[in-house]
Amino acid sequence: MRMIDARQVDESLSFSGLVETLREAFAEGAMQPVRHHHAIERPDGAASTLLLMPAWSDFQRAGTSDGGHIGIKIVTVSPDNNQIGKPAVMGLYLLLDGKTGEPLALIDGQRLTQWRTACASALAATYLARADAERLLIVGAGALAPFLARAHSAVRPIRHVTIWNRTPENAEKVAADLCAGGVDASVAKGGLDAAVGAADIISAATISAEPLIKGALLQPGQHVDLVGAFTPQLREADDEAVRRARVYVDTMAGATKEAGDIVQPIASGALSEEAIVADLYALTRGEAKGRTEAGEITLFKSVGAALEDLAAGMAVYRAMSA
Repeated sequence: MRMIDARQVDESLSFSGLVETLREAFAEGAMQPVRHHHAIERPDGAASTLLLMPAWSDFQRAGTSDGGHIGIKIVTVSPDNNQIGKPAVMGLYLLLDGKTGEPLALIDGQRLTQWRTACASALAATYLARADAERLLIVGAGALAPFLARAHSAVRPIRHVTIWNRTPENAEKVAADLCAGGVDASVAKGGLDAAVGAADIISAATISAEPLIKGALLQPGQHVDLVGAFTPQLREADDEAVRRARVYVDTMAGATKEAGDIVQPIASGALSEEAIVADLYALTRGEAKGRTEAGEITLFKSVGAALEDLAAGMAVYRAMSA
């Protein structure tokens, strides 16, 4: 069994390449039960979340009799980690032979998650963001922020990236790292509201329980990419943002059960399930349209899909085995 670390994941993938891998994966499909959530409570009152995300090849849809693959990601989310300089998300990905169950690889799950999450957002942007989108706002300065910046830049002609975070020092660090890698990036100086109004694409990756993006401030033609809120109690945009936008999700089953940015507006009446235009399955299969007008506002909500991990894990394993 191969042990594949974060550096090897980076060497095995490219943003444009993984976007196309995910496009093909959603078009072909995979078997993926809705992920398991388990709350891990601690005596100090804090809590972590354990996520179990299995998936395996959909042999009937793919029309193949080969062994395929099985994969499972084990993830923990510990929000307090930021206070000690550690990422909130930790994890491992186990890739198995689909026929024999033989373990093939144990992959750095944190890095795999960063790559596949950012590239799923970029995949959605190929259908939903304006083709001439140049200004990208990243809301949040966690480990995912630079991946989102580079993934969106791989599919749209991004000329400048603005970073906003509640702690400006963290935003400064992300901006500096992006600049060192050749990306024109800076920190939002006039506050989040002003930065929202000036962006073509707004990509949020936080664990906020209160909406950060105000729908009243959204401008015609913008695309909103909501990545961070992964439970019904969390959300990054308010009801008005949902009312004003054409809403898309990564998977219907996951988003309508787990995503606070979808679950809460449905509960308040600001959104109905029927009003969700499509998920990534429908978009990649040509069963639904993405952006139809330059001036419309689009909103994409992802909670993560085990299919994405399986496709990314297979891509890494194949690259390492070549």
